[in-house]
Amino acid sequence: MALIHSLEKSGNTLFKYRGQIPVILFVLAIPVVYFTDYGWMKLNESYYWILLGFAAVLSLLGQVIRAIAIGTSNKNTSGRNTKEQVAEALNTKGIYSTMRHPLYVGNYFMWIGIVVFTANIWFVVIVSLAFWLYYERIMFAEERFLERKFGQDYLDWSMKVPAFWPSFKNYVKTPISFSMKTILRREYSGVTATIIGFLFVDILRNYLLDDAFIFYTYYIIVLGVALFISLFLRTLKHHTKILFEEDRS
Repeated sequence: MALIHSLEKSGNTLFKYRGQIPVILFVLAIPVVYFTDYGWMKLNESYYWILLGFAAVLSLLGQVIRAIAIGTSNKNTSGRNTKEQVAEALNTKGIYSTMRHPLYVGNYFMWIGIVVFTANIWFVVIVSLAFWLYYERIMFAEERFLERKFGQDYLDWSMKVPAFWPSFKNYVKTPISFSMKTILRREYSGVTATIIGFLFVDILRNYLLDDAFIFYTYYIIVLGVALFISLFLRTLKHHTKILFEEDRS
């Protein structure tokens, strides 16, 4: 099999299982936190809050990038499919005029925030490299599909728009208005998973530092609110038409 076909095949396979990445990160975080020295964190309580704030900003940035991409896309574009590449229209305006894969960029920042919260620089480096290798193949397969689907239109757009790191010199305003309903309908599970990720790392670290399982009241409050909102929005999505929009996926 030619390398180009091998990369495309592996990219399509990885595409199907990209939703398992959070589970892998949760598992890897256990030994990482166990072997990380947190003595410096006990010296000054502000160190913890600085770390939490920085990590949370990274995850929030990822969510904002995803929200902009999803909130200004119509139902005929790719991004929501989970089993195979699907697209009936090509996104080339708005955030897609600054980078070709904003959803994957958003995913990176959303999850790297949790990784940063472990305070292990080697974990951050390894996850970043692994993320790039993993998603590089997915992006390759996706772009092969889009090239075959849209031909020269795709090539013309891809030649002037970077894949991952944004460039605003060719920015084109999108005619599609931002939809908060779309964000509420599609992003609640990702936000909840991110919150659970931060809580998981914090609880695990406190257990290792204090040699005791401590479940603070604010853990229960944050987790309870996150799960309630997630369940509420899921109910609205599947059992009502409140969040339904005709021209959105």
